[in-house]
Amino acid sequence: MNTDINGEGLAFEFPEALPRKAPKPAEESPPGPACPPTLRLLALAHRIDARIKAGEFKGYEDAAKWLGVSRARVSQIMTLLLLSPAIQEAILTGLPPRLAKLTDKRVRPIAATADWSRQLAMWAKL
Repeated sequence: MNTDINGEGLAFEFPEALPRKAPKPAEESPPGPACPPTLRLLALAHRIDARIKAGEFKGYEDAAKWLGVSRARVSQIMTLLLLSPAIQEAILTGLPPRLAKLTDKRVRPIAATADWSRQLAMWAKL
């Protein structure tokens, strides 16, 4: 269709209808294994601890602001550092499938126990 604007000889052509193309479906990557929540939080606790030691954070309050959570939640996360080295290693190197969805809520009572041998016994019962 031609259109002349104000008789000045300017002509524009507009197609009657624009061809429509179906949108291409987004290529989806296959979902990888989800990161176990306890692994993620233990790694985060180590990162916060390193930033406090480096002077980047003055304390848990700065970490809480950085994460957008309460200071109490940061304190809960940091208790994971009280787990025995053997338990931390087990979490960080890969949990067995039965513990893949293990939450920090179930692990915190273990961390509250000061005796590492008792912690290991509690861990074995999970």
